[in-house]
Amino acid sequence: MVLDVRPQTEYDAGHIRGALSMPMGELMSRLAEIPEGTDVVAYCRGPFCVYADDAVRLLSGRGRTALRLEDGYPEWAADQLPTGVRSGLEMTPSITVPAPGAR
Repeated sequence: MVLDVRPQTEYDAGHIRGALSMPMGELMSRLAEIPEGTDVVAYCRGPFCVYADDAVRLLSGRGRTALRLEDGYPEWAADQLPTGVRSGLEMTPSITVPAPGAR
């Protein structure tokens, strides 16, 4: 299971396709939504963002297998990997145009 632990507005603007939005402030109260025995990968804004580290610590402390995605959503999108944006109740692909000189 891939968790986006950024604030909901950031998830709505763009996220890794298939990721579940579970902002760090809600993670503890929504823990039951993550089935026991499920491996979790958490991500946030990038390598220096602590939300994903905090999520891994919280999940691991409660007996869950959790890892942090090394990079975050900005790097994922810049590499033109599958992304989505939330539009009402349906998911639509986002279009990412890399800046000149970007990876």
